[in-house]
Amino acid sequence: MESKRVVVTGLGAITPVGNTVKDFWEGLVNGKNGAGEITRFDSSLFKTHFACEVKGYKPEDFFDKKTERKYDLFAQFDIIAADEAIADSGITPENTDFDDVGVMLTSGIGGVNHFYNEMMEYSKTDLVPRFSPFLITKMIANMPGGVISIKYGFRGPNYATVSACASSAHAIIDAFNYIRYGKNKVVVAGGAGAAIGVCGIGGFNAMHALSTRNDDPLTASRPFDLHRDGFVMGEGAGSIVLEEYEHAKAREAKIYAEIVGGGASADAYHITAPHPEGKGGVLSMKRALADAEIAPEVIDHINTHGTSTPAGDLAEPLAIKEVFGEHAYNISINSTKSMTGHLLGGAGAVEAIACILALKEGIIPPTINHFEDDPQIDSRLDFTFNKARKRDITYALSNSFGFGGQNASVIFKKFLQ
Repeated sequence: MESKRVVVTGLGAITPVGNTVKDFWEGLVNGKNGAGEITRFDSSLFKTHFACEVKGYKPEDFFDKKTERKYDLFAQFDIIAADEAIADSGITPENTDFDDVGVMLTSGIGGVNHFYNEMMEYSKTDLVPRFSPFLITKMIANMPGGVISIKYGFRGPNYATVSACASSAHAIIDAFNYIRYGKNKVVVAGGAGAAIGVCGIGGFNAMHALSTRNDDPLTASRPFDLHRDGFVMGEGAGSIVLEEYEHAKAREAKIYAEIVGGGASADAYHITAPHPEGKGGVLSMKRALADAEIAPEVIDHINTHGTSTPAGDLAEPLAIKEVFGEHAYNISINSTKSMTGHLLGGAGAVEAIACILALKEGIIPPTINHFEDDPQIDSRLDFTFNKARKRDITYALSNSFGFGGQNASVIFKKFLQ
């Protein structure tokens, strides 16, 4: 089967460091920190009192009251990011057959806060089963994709890949495959996370996965630093429009970058801890390189999974060194989670956008909050600590690893006609 070229023609994002793609990118380049005290609920009795929330979000700016009450916050974010990406792409019924447009939007957890609120209300009653008619539709992860297809009339494949924090990276890989093998011309792919609430914070606290640096939230997300103590919960969404190159060229679309490879793997080790030698990450990166039919030595930049957890930040650099050998020291590595926090199911898409814009703009965003090297992490690796750097790059790789040991790596290339 002939493999077709696939390009990126639209971007959309709503994040803790910027509520549009433009503001998100400016925030990253300037090292903007998205952390602050939690406002979504009273966290005073919890181990963690801070998170990376979307700032200044007003649902009424995007939805009327009747529509807003139908969608959980994760779905609102997913829809907003997808709307921006679709508008940015310029696809219309006049230049694109909407029967041939797929939607693959997802979330790692879905509407967990809505489900919690419904159960709490139920427990306060006489236990007569009275629930919102939107209980199910506000909870399930595939709903944003359905909403977007209905809104625009997109009748291509429509489903949600769910693999925890790798969910939206897997969605991008699936979208890429549908297009390059000729099954679709356009796919809107991405994901969202909005789990800052009792269940999300409480659950991850119970797992000892979150930072508890309550005295200094702004420095809590510190990937690869000696004193990291867990990730910072984030929220928001990212969405990209992938398109078959000849179709994009025919309608004279602007092109941000080309997607050239995707790899997936399983650690087959533990439900939450990464393999200590990063074996799953090694496989996903090697498979992405093989899929792209490129040598390891051409990769210029890696946006790591880099969550700021003690174990994860040890395993990923080992995996990078295993895959890239001596070339690993020539790669500009970073973790944008140091600024955005961890968007869970939305992380892969948001970080893919960061890679795409790094290619286009020739700038590597920093890994902020680095204070002291960890002697267990090779300090010769270039983690782009604390300050953005200009660099002309041709190939960028984005890693996303999820609970369950599910890994995804995506490779983007600078668009060169």
